Amino acid sequence: MGAERQMTHDVQDRDASDEWLEQVNQAIESGLPLRIQGANSKAFLGREVAGEVLDTRGHRGIVTYDPTELVITARAGTPLSVLNAALDAAGQMLPCEPPTYSDSGVNDATVGGMIAAGLSGPRRPWAGSVRDFVLGTRVITGLGKHLKFGGEVMKNVAGYDVSRLMAGSFGCLGLVTEVSLKVLPKPRLCTSIALEMDAPHALARLAEWGQQPLPISAASHDGRVLRLRLEGGEGSVAAAHDRLGGETIDAAYWQALNQHRLDFFTDGRPLWRLSLPINTGVLDLPGEQLIDWGGAQRWLKSDAASHDIRALVSAVGGHATCYSHGLDDSPFQPLAAPLLRYHRQLKAQLDPHGIFNPGRMYAEI
Repeated sequence: MGAERQMTHDVQDRDASDEWLEQVNQAIESGLPLRIQGANSKAFLGREVAGEVLDTRGHRGIVTYDPTELVITARAGTPLSVLNAALDAAGQMLPCEPPTYSDSGVNDATVGGMIAAGLSGPRRPWAGSVRDFVLGTRVITGLGKHLKFGGEVMKNVAGYDVSRLMAGSFGCLGLVTEVSLKVLPKPRLCTSIALEMDAPHALARLAEWGQQPLPISAASHDGRVLRLRLEGGEGSVAAAHDRLGGETIDAAYWQALNQHRLDFFTDGRPLWRLSLPINTGVLDLPGEQLIDWGGAQRWLKSDAASHDIRALVSAVGGHATCYSHGLDDSPFQPLAAPLLRYHRQLKAQLDPHGIFNPGRMYAEI
């Protein structure tokens, strides 16, 4: 019955910002931290947070959506499935393809969680990240104020930096109550193809194709097969397919990759996300790799020690994030001293009482 009541409650649009503001001000007065969470679909990322739970799912609903302006504004607790359905009905989309790691209706990822995690899907190198599509936000700050940053139209750039700081902050800088996002029309044609080749050859071809006007919007390699997604006008996609060749495959592959439903992700070994310079060659790393984002993102399954993995990745200018909960007390790449000092200063400015998700990203923040 409890689950039924929760689901019934969740389908109702509701503005709970005043309740959140009161809870934040009480936390400031008492000095007790808040653990901000939505559907908890990305709870495996980051460190454990102790504090009173602030569940964002009671504050939900699409506030405004004008397809002609290519802008949608939604409350933080709005399920991504609801937002995506509204966009789909108008022939539009969030180009950054944020992964949800959740099942719709059961553990349905939220808009606020998307902003907090800042994760993007296969189209990221070609279209941009979640941060690139944030136009404005409403945020409850660590000073107990409900403020608006940025705008609801693309030409309004006032406060852009503050709004974008929320993307990827894992709730450590403030409580996002509402976000305005830039959206784009869906491509007219989408074709996915597979080409058999080894990893060195695949990375060399991707570097070459990256300098050419090809409509590639996703590229992955599993050690044997290079898979590409071509998107755009019918003529350009057809011409690219003719030129590149390859066997047509089911486009559902990209969703499975984005949501970690491929067999690669399911064998239980520790999982690492490696972020690398775009033209990094083949890496000799312990374990099994899956190349994503045309080589800029790679997934590694390995039992090797954290410091060994990070040392190898850092040597080529990249960083590594542990996606296996509880394996590493510092799941995010440790910050160099100057960056750590900057993060501390930022936290002190936006959350001076340290009540928002303390320690979620780093123990020192």
